[in-house]
Amino acid sequence: MFKNKIFLLAFTLFLMSQITFGQNNTNSPYTRFGYGDISDTNPGELRAMGGLAFGSRTKTSINTANPASYSAVDSMTFMFDVGVSALGSRFSETAGYTHKFNANLEYITMQIPVWKNVGLSAGLLPYSFSGYNFNSVDTFSYDLFPDTVTSTQYFSGNGGINQVYGGLSVNLFDHISLGVNAYYMFGSSINSRQLSFSATDFYPSYQQDSITVSSFRFRYGLQFYNTFAKKHDFTLGLVYESKTKLNATYSERTGSVVSDATPYQTSYSDFEMPEMFGVGLNYTYNKQLTLGMDYSLQKWGEAKFMGATDSLANRSKFILGAEYIPNPRGRKYFDQVHYRAGLNLSDPYYKINGVTQPKNYGVTFGIGLPLKNSNTLINATFEYGKIGTSGLLREDYLKFTLNAVFNENWFFKRKL
Repeated sequence: MFKNKIFLLAFTLFLMSQITFGQNNTNSPYTRFGYGDISDTNPGELRAMGGLAFGSRTKTSINTANPASYSAVDSMTFMFDVGVSALGSRFSETAGYTHKFNANLEYITMQIPVWKNVGLSAGLLPYSFSGYNFNSVDTFSYDLFPDTVTSTQYFSGNGGINQVYGGLSVNLFDHISLGVNAYYMFGSSINSRQLSFSATDFYPSYQQDSITVSSFRFRYGLQFYNTFAKKHDFTLGLVYESKTKLNATYSERTGSVVSDATPYQTSYSDFEMPEMFGVGLNYTYNKQLTLGMDYSLQKWGEAKFMGATDSLANRSKFILGAEYIPNPRGRKYFDQVHYRAGLNLSDPYYKINGVTQPKNYGVTFGIGLPLKNSNTLINATFEYGKIGTSGLLREDYLKFTLNAVFNENWFFKRKL
């Protein structure tokens, strides 16, 4: 048993070292804007409930969205969660449609008890992803040429921002839990554009810009929880992040593709992380049926991005979710299976040509499968969602997330 635990820790460290190498988890042109696609850092089982998290407080999952939840960990338990995902997208516009597919390691988290009523969690999470590759073709006439000239623009992007976090939570007065997460954010989001012409008299050109981040931020969490008549559990969750300066640098490099051309380069830094708050309410009946809703608001429209506040917009998100366990105390296998479903509705946090974009939505469902003779739970989540609009570019996606929550009793003395 001891060797297995050492292997698990070694395997964890190996995976954490691998995820930091700028992996790509998307192939969407919408990741050109802002910091890319902002990732919700919920574990797989909560994603199956639409992303419901702020009021979630269980002993079977690591809820990084609200650090106040860590104190729910059992005093004898070490928990470890690793998630992977696959994303298939269909992009539609007036000229036709195309399909893209990506797969990636999503996150690694762990949670342990420190003292009675005190829990600690740490891990590696994505903050944002950038990834796309497309081109556009146009034609124009020029007086010195008898034929029309074709211009082609190539757009590509990659990278993203990761975050290492550590969080602590403590119970107070049997009905209140306080928690805090500290994040170290790092990584780069890179965008490139190249312009070429069919006529050799026009010089091709390129532009590459990047945002590199190395910064800290904090999230504070609070949960009020109580049980009534032994069967009714209520949890009210609150989270908050203040607006802070983001230690980030923007650099831009432009020039001609011709080898002897001298490039032009500029850089500056004036970025902020937005003020954010969220509230969630969860109700559980007889440890069997859970219903909940979340609301969050990120004030991106008031945070500086490259020195200005006119390119981003406030992002609100509303979530409804549910989970059903046929018989939590049953001995049959399917008595313990978790069935989940949810939906969410959110605003994009970026503008395109100064215009706020239409709302995005997602519909989710999933299942949690316990392993026999073990506390480990395997969770599978499916999400269908829509981003953008048919008038510009619409992305319809299907995302599959698979995660395993290992739940081991580490902190007890064995009898000889």
